[in-house]
Amino acid sequence: MTAQELRDLPFEPSHLPPLLVALWCDSGGHWDRAHHIVQDDESRDAAWVHAYLHRKEGDEGNARHWYTRASQPFCDASLEDEWAQIAERLLEKLN
Repeated sequence: MTAQELRDLPFEPSHLPPLLVALWCDSGGHWDRAHHIVQDDESRDAAWVHAYLHRKEGDEGNARHWYTRASQPFCDASLEDEWAQIAERLLEKLN
């Protein structure tokens, strides 16, 4: 599966790991649901998704905190590009 295929799924992909579900929710305009999924996950990957979500929200300070926890630099790419980058990385981990 590619990031675009994930984005295009017509129904919530409950068979996938929660972080991919969170990205799918975000791509469908359900930021709150995506945030709810990632907020209790302590992993670096979840911190990266969390950072992206706060950057999308416009909360740069909170985003910076989560990028640090994810060991990622603050992203200056488009939100769409970052979403795809995160999704591709998480999808690679499935293989």
